[in-house]
Amino acid sequence: MADVAIPLHRRGSWRVVYLTALGLLGAVLALLLWATPSKDGAKAWTAPMIPGGWMAWTFPVALFFWVIASLLVLFTILAIRFPETPRRGILRIETTRGDRLFISLLGSAFICLGWLFFFGPPVWGGLAFALAYAAAVFRWV
Repeated sequence: MADVAIPLHRRGSWRVVYLTALGLLGAVLALLLWATPSKDGAKAWTAPMIPGGWMAWTFPVALFFWVIASLLVLFTILAIRFPETPRRGILRIETTRGDRLFISLLGSAFICLGWLFFFGPPVWGGLAFALAYAAAVFRWV
């Protein structure tokens, strides 16, 4: 594979894209931290962010959706910057990075639900297992 020289003006534009995405995601995370309710001067992480709302928007729930959005932004930038051809893994289907992300997120949801069924809260063990599962999906699928 031959090395392809990237012109300096294009190299700099990607730096702007990376810094802009990082800045926007960081600003949203800072907003979530700011919106987290306080009780007696300390953050009440599991208190509702919107009292009386239709969904239990607590900081952990908002952080979960922030992580999903951050992954989607990251994988979009990677797909544009470094296009990928599909590859075959142990499942014998062609997958791209986005496919493997979807498979790992879907499997992680079922792992965490199974953890809740068999062991109950907290889900830290299920999260550790889901991270190991995601690493295996990206390596071998």
